[in-house]
Amino acid sequence: MQDRLRPARRRRTALPKFRVALSADFLKPDGSPAFSDFDLEPLRSDERVELGEVRALDDVIPASELEHFDALILLAHQLRRSSLPQSRRLGVVARFGVGYDSVDVEALADAGVATVITPGGVQRPVAVGILALILALMHRLPAKDKLARQGAAGFLDPSAPIGIGIAGKTLGTIGLGNIGSEMVRIMSPLGLTFIAHDPNVDAARALDLGVKLVDLETVFRVSDILTINCPLTGSTRGLVNAARLAMMKPTAFLINTARGAIMDQDALIEALLARRIAGAGLDVFDPEPPRADDPLLTLDTVVLAPHSIAMTDELISRCGALAIQAVLDVMHGREPQGIVSRRAVEHPDWRRRLAANRVKYGSGVQNGPV
Repeated sequence: MQDRLRPARRRRTALPKFRVALSADFLKPDGSPAFSDFDLEPLRSDERVELGEVRALDDVIPASELEHFDALILLAHQLRRSSLPQSRRLGVVARFGVGYDSVDVEALADAGVATVITPGGVQRPVAVGILALILALMHRLPAKDKLARQGAAGFLDPSAPIGIGIAGKTLGTIGLGNIGSEMVRIMSPLGLTFIAHDPNVDAARALDLGVKLVDLETVFRVSDILTINCPLTGSTRGLVNAARLAMMKPTAFLINTARGAIMDQDALIEALLARRIAGAGLDVFDPEPPRADDPLLTLDTVVLAPHSIAMTDELISRCGALAIQAVLDVMHGREPQGIVSRRAVEHPDWRRRLAANRVKYGSGVQNGPV
């Protein structure tokens, strides 16, 4: 009798998983993780999350791959308007890094899908990478490395290259955002003078960094070391062209760790071959990777890296943590940091998804900055 009076237990309905995709370029060909420092444990240990992977077709992720996912953590594959799934389930794309030219941000915003970047994980490693390229060039490190490998003959070579000191030189930057500012901060003790061209930065902020804002022509003409730290946009594509390279000092060095298409690569090769500039440090190319017969690969006045000068354990772990935090924020119905286009979060579908996520998964515990 007592049992009959007890209220019947409600059946628990299994909570739908919050499905998170990783682009397949996070994996090696054998399926093992490409980056051991990318810690996926915060996702794997959450019973509400299901991890998967999506593959690209001709480097573009097709919509069919994303049909049943709520979030995507993206490395280098491309997302286009054609990548948007019909299910309207996808809510956030967390780009591993700061460049987003591989993502059609506005197409995603049209569908209420937020594109998020992770500048906090990139700025220090890229800034240090810029310094590494500068020092390798000015200290003639590749040539000295080659001599050292020759044994005694190399050590006694009277024509051993002499490097160039960095103190007293003028370092110019096109772009004074997160990476450009961090570069200035870490190089300030080296005795450089800093100038910058960035129409989006006010003079007061530049002054706080010890940087003088100048026009574009001046940054090309005056810099002993010219660094490219701006995003690739319609206005910056081809910005470093033949006419502007001709303004540079014949003793100047050009450093590009941003995007290859910001410079006219053929014009740069011509300037290097004619010794109109002293050298270049390049982490990015156009096209990328460069062709096997690209003259850049044969020049002894360049130091090259395969778009990886900043790829360190520090960058991978930090970008990974920030991307995961963005995904978890969306799962809990919170707006993540690093959103590229505010139009996305003004879209009704975005607000609907976040409201639904708050109901399904709760607000969660705010982990704060990671």
